Amino acid sequence: MTIGKGVTQLFDRIADQRVLRRWTAAAGTVEDLKLPDLKVVRGQARQLRTQLDRVCRAADGRLSLPAAGGGAIEKPIGADWCWRPQVWREAVVPGGMAAVASGTRMNQELAVFHDCRSSELSLRQVHNTGATDLAACGLRMDVFRFDGSFLSLAIDLPDAATTGLTRRHLVGLSLRAEMERPLEIFARLNIRHGPNTERLVRELPLGTTEAQVEFDLAYVELNEKRIEAAWVDLIFEGPEMNQVLLRDLTMYRRPRAEI
Repeated sequence: MTIGKGVTQLFDRIADQRVLRRWTAAAGTVEDLKLPDLKVVRGQARQLRTQLDRVCRAADGRLSLPAAGGGAIEKPIGADWCWRPQVWREAVVPGGMAAVASGTRMNQELAVFHDCRSSELSLRQVHNTGATDLAACGLRMDVFRFDGSFLSLAIDLPDAATTGLTRRHLVGLSLRAEMERPLEIFARLNIRHGPNTERLVRELPLGTTEAQVEFDLAYVELNEKRIEAAWVDLIFEGPEMNQVLLRDLTMYRRPRAEI
């Protein structure tokens, strides 16, 4: 006998109500539980919370998408891969950090590096609400006193970026940024193959709020069969006493046109 969709949905609602009643009851009796039982309940609650937090973060990200963009990426003609890092797609935890130490990760993809003796740097994820915004979120960086010589955001690229990557490819980066004072920003693409790492650097022409650069892999000695990982560094020159709001960041790759 085949169970209809309506019956299945009814069973799901009943199951959800039972789960809710169970944890409501657990919350009311937790003060009276013996310690061994309390440890078991706490472990179960933490496992459930991990999954619930994942659902909430994904839902918050989608529900906060600007109406005009819907999370779309402007994909160049011929591109065989395009990507927006998680920080610009959906809410992450933690959503903000102060006095950020070098090497601190905001999530699995993004890390901060600097050589300040005393960090007066903060990062905070913000929601984009502009009519033309394509990304759900942005990343705001506030820099006060800065006594170091470099500041960079390192973004690890997913495996899809390097799968099938060859010297015929152009790798592109698009950035929408706002800042209190003019600031030089450089993008550096790093590709590790075997014991070697190839690096290509481009300056982002941020005379306007939008900038795009491309890295031509024809200019590097790349062992295509040994590519292990790739990442991008955004390098900020003289960031002291400035606020930088990175509204969106996307990347793509496309084969170079053959002549």
